[in-house]
Amino acid sequence: MILETKKLSIIAEVLKIDNELALKALQDFLKIVKNTNSKSSTKKDVSEFIGIWSNKEAEEIKKIISDSCEVIDKDGWN
Repeated sequence: MILETKKLSIIAEVLKIDNELALKALQDFLKIVKNTNSKSSTKKDVSEFIGIWSNKEAEEIKKIISDSCEVIDKDGWN
């Protein structure tokens, strides 16, 4: 999949999200990724992401991912 197609696919998935907390989490994540990419090209580790979500937010995100990934859209395979 080419880069632009990947971006459009991600945008399409984000447009389907109706959960304010999930959108906030994505926004926070994208902000970190953007800042990481704009600073330097040195290797970073996952410790940068520690603490960006509260335990409650993390549990809700895990539930959203679990619920979303368990659903197969048969029409999406056409």
